Amino acid sequence: MHAINKRSNHLILACILFLSVFSTAQAAELPTRKFCVFDPIGVKGPAYQGMLDYKAAALEWGVVLDLKVHTNEAVALADFKAGHCDAVGLTGTRIRPFNKFTATIEAVGAIDNYEQMRKLVGMLANPRASKYMVEGDYEVAGIMPAGAVFVFVRDKAINSVEAAAGKRLATIDYDTASVKVVKHIGATMVPVSIATFAPRFNNGYVDLAYAPAIAYEPFEMYKGMGDKGGILRFNLAQMNGQLILRKDKFPAGFGQNSRNYAYSNFTKALEHIVAAEKGIPEKYWVDLPKEKHSEYKDMLRQVRLELRDEGVYDKRMLKILFKLRCKSNPGHYECIEKLEG
Repeated sequence: MHAINKRSNHLILACILFLSVFSTAQAAELPTRKFCVFDPIGVKGPAYQGMLDYKAAALEWGVVLDLKVHTNEAVALADFKAGHCDAVGLTGTRIRPFNKFTATIEAVGAIDNYEQMRKLVGMLANPRASKYMVEGDYEVAGIMPAGAVFVFVRDKAINSVEAAAGKRLATIDYDTASVKVVKHIGATMVPVSIATFAPRFNNGYVDLAYAPAIAYEPFEMYKGMGDKGGILRFNLAQMNGQLILRKDKFPAGFGQNSRNYAYSNFTKALEHIVAAEKGIPEKYWVDLPKEKHSEYKDMLRQVRLELRDEGVYDKRMLKILFKLRCKSNPGHYECIEKLEG
């Protein structure tokens, strides 16, 4: 009996070695493509760590990925534009030069909750939506949630648009929508990047900053809030990450496989977002009156319409988002009056 077990173990080991060698030889025959990943935390960050599983899945789609992490999004974008990367993972706002349709997902106030976001990503992962994923030489190969964007304040007294007037607000300067919102509320814009917004908030150079909850811990936002600050519990927009390919560098079907993969991992990504939100001490959250929610939603709607008319937002995407909101709340006045659809 012992001899039989020993032979069985040897056979199993031989099979494992054969499969390993076969897999290595198979991978050696596949093309290698460089994939630049933006993760402000680096190789230990959630974006890069998630891409390790994606890299393994990509072997089945016919490509070996060489991952390169960037802690500066502007550098990752520049490398992609210069052709140093065949694909890149960026935040939704940076996607606009490559696909205005999917960049509009981050339209201010356009998505009310994570269930709407889930439905949207599922719709866009459907093969019937593939024609919208390609624009020129580029293809959107996946969309992942990064969470609702909240306003962080150094003083809880800044709890309304009126109170924010004249205050210094850290603003991503390449984000046209954010610049317009700042003008609407009468705040003073202080240009920042993803790398600099938190330090400026934490050292008191600005009074307000906006970010999803996943930024709270790694960017040490609690230092800026201290004992007086807080986070306004109001969904300003839905931040997301998107994967962009130079489509001629990848085999047919790669983009669709990638979109399916991203959607299949939506729940896993959302769990991290919800955990980050729950992990913020309750003392920091500031609940706004119901009437303020309605007032600010209407303000953001005005911003959306202006940016739509200026060609910044894609009309088709705004219509889809409008329908998603109205399906959730058909009695809302914007749905009854068909203000955006």
